[in-house]
Amino acid sequence: MFRPLLLAVALATALSVPPVFAAQDAAAPVAARNAATAALHALFEEEWERDLRESPETASHRGDRRYNDRWTDLSLAAIARREAADREVLQRLRAIDRSQLSPADQLNYDVFLWQQEKAVERQRFKEWQRPLNQRGGVQTASEIAEVLPFATAKDYQDWIARLEGVPRLVEQTTVLLREGLKAGNTQPKVLMQRVPAQIAAQVVADPTRSPFYKPFLKMPESIPQAEREALAARARELIAQRVVPAYRAFGEFFEREYLPGATDSIAAVDLPDGKAYYDFLASHFTTTRLTADEIHAIGLKEVARIRAEMEKVKAEVGFTGTLAQFFEHLRTDPKFFYRTPEELLVAYRDVAKRIDPELVKVFRTIPRLPYGVRPIPDNIAPDTTTAYYQPGAVDGSRAGYYYVNLYRPEVRPKWEMMALSLHEAVPGHHFQFSRGLELPDVPMFRRVGYFVAYGEGWALYAERLGYDMGLYDDPYDRMGQLAYDMWRAVRLVVDTGMHSKGWSRERAIRFFMDNAPKTEQDIVNEIDRYIAWPGQALAYKIGQLKISELRERAQRELGERFDLRAFNDAVLETGSVPLAVLERHMQAWIERQRARPSG
Repeated sequence: MFRPLLLAVALATALSVPPVFAAQDAAAPVAARNAATAALHALFEEEWERDLRESPETASHRGDRRYNDRWTDLSLAAIARREAADREVLQRLRAIDRSQLSPADQLNYDVFLWQQEKAVERQRFKEWQRPLNQRGGVQTASEIAEVLPFATAKDYQDWIARLEGVPRLVEQTTVLLREGLKAGNTQPKVLMQRVPAQIAAQVVADPTRSPFYKPFLKMPESIPQAEREALAARARELIAQRVVPAYRAFGEFFEREYLPGATDSIAAVDLPDGKAYYDFLASHFTTTRLTADEIHAIGLKEVARIRAEMEKVKAEVGFTGTLAQFFEHLRTDPKFFYRTPEELLVAYRDVAKRIDPELVKVFRTIPRLPYGVRPIPDNIAPDTTTAYYQPGAVDGSRAGYYYVNLYRPEVRPKWEMMALSLHEAVPGHHFQFSRGLELPDVPMFRRVGYFVAYGEGWALYAERLGYDMGLYDDPYDRMGQLAYDMWRAVRLVVDTGMHSKGWSRERAIRFFMDNAPKTEQDIVNEIDRYIAWPGQALAYKIGQLKISELRERAQRELGERFDLRAFNDAVLETGSVPLAVLERHMQAWIERQRARPSG
C-alpha cells in the first residue's frame, strides 16, 4: 500500500475518457497546434507549482525544500479558494483544442482532464470536514520529519518555523471538525476512539520526548556547536510553550466535543449525500464504471477461487484439519513468528535482498533509484497496517522506503513477508513510482501521478511475479501469497458490504477471519482502514485482474513471441494512468509485437 499524505460485469468497462491515440488533423494550421501545445504545457507547469505551494507537505515529500517552513493552510477561506481554482483550471483545460495536440500530449491531456474532473466532482462531498482519521492527521503531523533532510542549519530553522505553526494548524483542524459535526459529516465513533491516544503521544512533560523533537536528538556536526545548541533550545521552548499546549487543548476538544458527536454508523452511504458519495469513490478509485453490486459479486467469485487454491496448499503440507483450523495454525504456531522487533526488521531486510537479484528474470529495465527498509514510527504502529511504501524524492535526493510494522512481532507471521515485500518494495510500488519518475518527456504531474487501480493493481500483480522469479519455493510462502490475494478479494466483499449493503463491522471482521489466515490484529486494523477510507480498497483487486487479463491476452495473441520482461516493462512505461488508458496502450503494444519480423 502506498501511503498518501493525510492532511489533506466486465473489467473491460470503458471509461469516460476520449480515445488517447486519435489521429491528429494533418491539415491543422501549425500556429493552432503550437498555441494549443503551449497553452497545455503552461497549464501543467502552473498547476504543478500551485500544488507545491498550496500543499507544502506534498512539496516536502517530493524533495522540494522551498516550502519546508510551513503547513497547508486549512482555513475555510483557503479551502474555498483552492476549490474555485480547481474549477477554473478545468474550464481552462476544456478551452484547449485537444485535436490540435500531438498523440503524446493528447494522452497528457486525457489523464489531466480525468484528474481535474474528479477533483471538481468530489467537492460536493466536503471531505475537508473529516480532516483526520485513526491513521493520520494533525495528531501525527510530526511524521513528516521522516522525509526531511536535516542536513543544514536552514533545514532546522524551517522545522522550527513549522513548530511555530503547529498551534494554527491544530486550531484550523478543530474548526473543520466542528463544521463536520454541524453537518453530520464525521468519521465513525469506533475509529475515533483510537485517536485520543495518538493526541496524548504529543502531550509530553519533557520536550525532548516529543516526536517533534526527534530531528534534534542527532544533529550534524557540520553545524557549529553553538548554533546546534541554540536551535535545539528554541525547539524545546516551542514544544513546551506552544506545541504541547495546542495538543492538550485539542485532546480536550476531541474527547469532550468531537468523540461524543461522531456518528455511530460505519457506512459511507449514511454520510450526507452518502449513496452518491460511495458511487463516486468506487468509480474514482477503480477508474471503471463498475457498480458496488458488480464489485461485490467479483469479490465473492475470487474468494471461492482462492479458497480452492488454499485447500491444495493445505494438503501439500500434510495438514489434516479444516481450512479454518489451518488458518488458526498459521496464526498461532510460534514457529511462524519472530520473537523481537529487532529480529523482525532484520528478516524483512533479508527478504528484500533475496528478491533483488531475481528481478532481472522478469524485467529488462531496473529503476535507478534505490530503496531501503524502515520501521513504521512507534506512535502510529498499533493503529496502522502491516507495511506501506513511501516514494523517493523527485530529484533523486532521497531513496524510496518500505516501512514495516514491528509492533507486536508475535502477530507478524513469517509466511506473509515475501508477498508483502514484493508488493510494497520491489517489484511493486518501488518499481512503479521510480519508473514513473524516470519517464522521458512527460510533464511532472504524470511522473508522480497515482491512480490507485493502476498503482495497487500493479503491486498486487507484482506479488504473483514471485512465481516467475522462483521465490515461492516454500509452500508456506505460497500460502502467504494466496493469503494476500485473498485479502484483496475479501476487500471487494467487505468494503461494498459495509458501505452499501448494511454489513456491520463485526460481520466484516468475521468474513475476513473465515476466509484468510491473517492475524486478528491485522484484520481489525484493515477493516477499520476500509471504514475510514471508503472505496480505496476496491482498486487493488480490480487493477490486478485487469493487468492479469492483459498478460493473458498478450500470451494468447503473441504465442512464442511473448516476452514477459518486455510485457512488464511496457505496463510500467505509461506511468500511472486509468485502466482504460493502460488497456489501449497494451493493446497497441501487442499489435506492434505481432508486426515485428520473426527471428
